[in-house]
Amino acid sequence: MQRPFPVLMLVAAAMLVRPLDTGAQTPPPAPPAPVAAELPADYVIGPDDVLNVVFWTAKEMSHEVLVRPDGRISLPLINDVLAAGLTPLQLSEEIRGRASKFVLDAGNTVIVTAINSRRIYVVGEVSSPGQFPLASEMTVLQAIGQAGGFVEGANKGDVVIVRMEDDQERRFKFDYNDVLRGRNLQQNIRLMPGDTILVR
Repeated sequence: MQRPFPVLMLVAAAMLVRPLDTGAQTPPPAPPAPVAAELPADYVIGPDDVLNVVFWTAKEMSHEVLVRPDGRISLPLINDVLAAGLTPLQLSEEIRGRASKFVLDAGNTVIVTAINSRRIYVVGEVSSPGQFPLASEMTVLQAIGQAGGFVEGANKGDVVIVRMEDDQERRFKFDYNDVLRGRNLQQNIRLMPGDTILVR
């Protein structure tokens, strides 16, 4: 005849299967901290950029916002704020000034989480023509690489970079063959937002 399990062992087994309900609920995990994008030295905020405005003491006012085509963002209480053309620090100071009417300590941080306003364009005889983000410094050679390189028959010695400055069009020549041989390296210029590379 088998001996019954001791009562103590049965209780221990039940506790392993189903923990005691103490009535305390596990708090939900905290949202992940926003990850800042790598900012170029000359970066200013532009349309389509994504910003995370974090208030230090008024968490309910903290929001992730998209810069609208008109260059503005919307935040609780202070409504619309012009963001385009400002650095993150300048925008933070502007928000602090407006929010101080509603919040005792309106200290805040503006974190840029996505840069979508800075773009360059590569068109013509490359494998993958189109627009590309210009999140950090990029040269003509790097941009052509981003576009998949030249297709067969492309004129590598007659690439043109088109840039608008003060409503005036400027054109720069780029000879890939020269740069590849280490000659005239100054033509491998640093690209600016809005530049278009034409490959014929």
